[in-house]
Amino acid sequence: MDEKTKKQIELHSAGATVRHLSPFEELENYSNEKEITAEFIKKWCVPFYMFGINNSDEFIKNIKPIRAELNEEVVLKLLGDFNWRTRIVGAYFASILELKSVEEIIGIHLVKSQVCYAGNGYCLALATFNTQSGIEYLKQYLEYYLTRKDLHFDQTGVMCALKWTDEQNGTNEMENYLQLYNEWNSKPYGQNLDHSFKEFEKQMNNLKRIKTA
Repeated sequence: MDEKTKKQIELHSAGATVRHLSPFEELENYSNEKEITAEFIKKWCVPFYMFGINNSDEFIKNIKPIRAELNEEVVLKLLGDFNWRTRIVGAYFASILELKSVEEIIGIHLVKSQVCYAGNGYCLALATFNTQSGIEYLKQYLEYYLTRKDLHFDQTGVMCALKWTDEQNGTNEMENYLQLYNEWNSKPYGQNLDHSFKEFEKQMNNLKRIKTA
């Protein structure tokens, strides 16, 4: 196998299944200087990425033995790895710790959309932080990606996150994007936004449960 093919397989496995140009190319995203070890991944990623916070009982069971060791350094290592599995767990942990210091990292990861699947974690984290700067990342994402009918990424998740912050803040930001979303949300990828928001609420409630367990 030549190096080019090997690299493409590695990128695909990491979650970079669709490469695309966007207005966010020049934003500098956070990345680790050193590759994280297999032992670190086994401890901090493997038990948490597959079912994530959809199974809060399993998440709590796995986090309890190592909860005291969870800190910003762990979160940064996870977010700095180019892989959807580590990044989504890093976003979960950032939410659980309410670690607003990593908001910019998560916001840039979201708008650059380098790997699939991790966007759900970013949305949960930004909704948890509920800051004006975090909301701006959600809005920037929608302003661009809702114009890209060829890209079926995290548009629905971002709409849900914005709706969540609206409900917390008594605002109506999500409504500003609803027409554009409905135009984007067409077959074969059409999604029910109300149903998606109910699932998002469940995940946010699971996060709250994990925080206090």
